[in-house]
Amino acid sequence: MGKITGFLEYKREVEAYEPVEQRVKNYNEFTIPLSESEIKNQGSRCMDCGIPFCHSGCPLGNLIPDFNDKVYKGKWKEAAAILHSTNNFPEFTGRLCPAPCEEACVLGINEDPVTIENIEKNIVETAFKEGWIQAHPPKQRTGKTVAVIGGGPSGLAAAQQLNRAGHLVTLFERDDKVGGLLRYGIPDFKLEKEIIDRRIEVLKEEGVKFKTNAHVGVNIDAEKIKAEFDAVVLCGGATVRRGMPIPGADLKGVVQAMDFLKQNNKRVSGQKDLGEEILATDKNVIVIGGGDTGSDCIGTSNRHGAKSVTNFEILDKPTTGRPAHQPWPYWPMRLRTSSSHKEGVERFFSISTKEFLGDKDGNLKGLTTIEVEWIFKPGERPQLKELAGTEKTWDCDLALLALGFTGAETTLVEQFGLETDFRTNIKADTNNYMSNIPGIFVAGDMRRGQSLIVWAISEGRQAAHHVDKYLMGESHLPLKSGIDLPRV
Repeated sequence: MGKITGFLEYKREVEAYEPVEQRVKNYNEFTIPLSESEIKNQGSRCMDCGIPFCHSGCPLGNLIPDFNDKVYKGKWKEAAAILHSTNNFPEFTGRLCPAPCEEACVLGINEDPVTIENIEKNIVETAFKEGWIQAHPPKQRTGKTVAVIGGGPSGLAAAQQLNRAGHLVTLFERDDKVGGLLRYGIPDFKLEKEIIDRRIEVLKEEGVKFKTNAHVGVNIDAEKIKAEFDAVVLCGGATVRRGMPIPGADLKGVVQAMDFLKQNNKRVSGQKDLGEEILATDKNVIVIGGGDTGSDCIGTSNRHGAKSVTNFEILDKPTTGRPAHQPWPYWPMRLRTSSSHKEGVERFFSISTKEFLGDKDGNLKGLTTIEVEWIFKPGERPQLKELAGTEKTWDCDLALLALGFTGAETTLVEQFGLETDFRTNIKADTNNYMSNIPGIFVAGDMRRGQSLIVWAISEGRQAAHHVDKYLMGESHLPLKSGIDLPRV
């Protein structure tokens, strides 16, 4: 619980950032860590709140008061063991999670919540620095084989858990390197790729086999996978990108955000197979979509040296405080300003793009928009109304579509003969994570739709429990939290 009076003595402190003019010159992480004593003080703010609602906010069920208390007392190794008992990759969530746990913090009712995410990051970084995180191969093997398809956080979590149970796990990744959107979606200034690589090395030492450039359903037949493995776990993510079916969408310069971000991550890592380069340098860039991917496009465009960066969001501008219909401890849809937004962007809400405009050579030169209003009626879906007389034309050389994803890859679905829901996610409920085909399980965005890294890890862990139970009749792998061997 930390210090009894800690929340009265110390205010919330988070890591500072390097100045904008300095950090936009490179793709390195730019946070300035707190001192050990400052982090201990932050841990001491965790209250004796009786019911730790932070648990309900965390999809992993992280034992947050427990590791906060250990940090406050300087028992970092014990804190690391507690943290890893529920979270395979706190170095990812400690950097990238929007921290629903903090929105559910009891202290957050009338004060600033505990800095749970930053404490988590510091715990795992201390553990790596001190050499406490070591490979722990299973002492016995079951002889059962499992194929995990997809090397993002869900697939990696499922692979590590199933390997811990003693199964022979092979992970298939369609890209040339493992990591999924961690590798080729999240910019390096938010997650340097060495952070992924060091954890992959641990998994390799524990016995997980990795096969890259292995696109199941394309260059590897699904029937071959079913024949060679006792169970299959599909963790391929929600990869079907939303487009904009409006005039001019085929112009050169109208680009999917993930194509832009993936190419830039390859460029930063020194890879040469970039294809036709997509650069924002000296261009008027408009990012369409106001989520995290849109924010990443803004930060990357500024590092390219864009002439201007503008961001459109079709939804209304959120409030800065909690909306009345989203009280504590629920996750509030409020206005969030990321570090990338602070680097330079003009943001517009309640605006819809109507047409992309090009020159005679097919190059994007502008777009037209109209302002919109959302009409809400009880018991009905919200209706979008265009406001006459609000049309506007914008200069634009590069439009980045950050509109999210709609479902699982159809080739994989067809080859395995899988059923999907109305959102094109693969059908499998949380009772056992199994699809309509016995022995084929689904976890992460491929099952639940586009979501958070913390949900992906949680689903990978839970699916692993059910795969183990399917193979062995019972499982000692955890379903949610606790009862896992603390490995650091």
